[in-house]
Amino acid sequence: MTTNTEATRRGVLGAIAAGALAATGGAPAAAQAAGKTFVLVHGAWHGGWCWRRVSDALEKKGHKVFAPTMTGLGSCSHLLSKDINLATHITDIVNFVEWENLSDIVLVGHSYGGIIISGVAEKLAPKIGSIVFLDAFVPENGESLAATASQPVKDAIAAAQGRGDHSLKAVPAAVFRVNEKDRAWVDAKCTPHPIATLTDKIAITGARDKIARKSYVRAKGYPSVAFDAALEKYKPNSAWKTFEMTAGHDAMVDQPQELTDILIQVA
Repeated sequence: MTTNTEATRRGVLGAIAAGALAATGGAPAAAQAAGKTFVLVHGAWHGGWCWRRVSDALEKKGHKVFAPTMTGLGSCSHLLSKDINLATHITDIVNFVEWENLSDIVLVGHSYGGIIISGVAEKLAPKIGSIVFLDAFVPENGESLAATASQPVKDAIAAAQGRGDHSLKAVPAAVFRVNEKDRAWVDAKCTPHPIATLTDKIAITGARDKIARKSYVRAKGYPSVAFDAALEKYKPNSAWKTFEMTAGHDAMVDQPQELTDILIQVA
């Protein structure tokens, strides 16, 4: 039999425990289990390193985060070769998700990464709960990045091919409007990008468009006709959420907290 004194004591202890949990930012196991799984796909010349600030911020919120680096870039730059093509990079991400046994993922693609995640959706649509294009290309079937890129990038690709190069030198961070403080760091980390991945045409059937949650985030601090067109295309489409940031093209570097908040919102 429980006395009134015992019941009161237990109630007080329970209230103290709950208060301590709230004060320390703790959460019960059920709440922690609600964390999402993010797979962050970098753009051309970059690597998983560019997502570090966003990864840290998401993990602090209790989410699981993966930022794989594609073949020939970043930490895998020693594997750069003429044999790397668009299929290589799409397979990089597909295999990563498969081998890590991930599901219900929030798949985010930055810039060139938009082409990659479109290809990944063709293979893994049932595993993707939300797909996010961050200042990214959203290709149609049969398109290549080279065909839709800005004229300077098109010219650079043509010049590199004319020299017989199999990779394209990194674009300076200043061109992408990266904030001045981080430009030297970004330039030091960026590596040449395999050209075939930019000239190959993607084959897609629309799996991307069948994913329940779709978002486009435009970093307006970087001028781009292609990205502005994508934003305007999806703004009136009720199946898509759209966002505008004031950051330069590398929004994950310039405004990591704001981007983190957006990613959590669309997850």
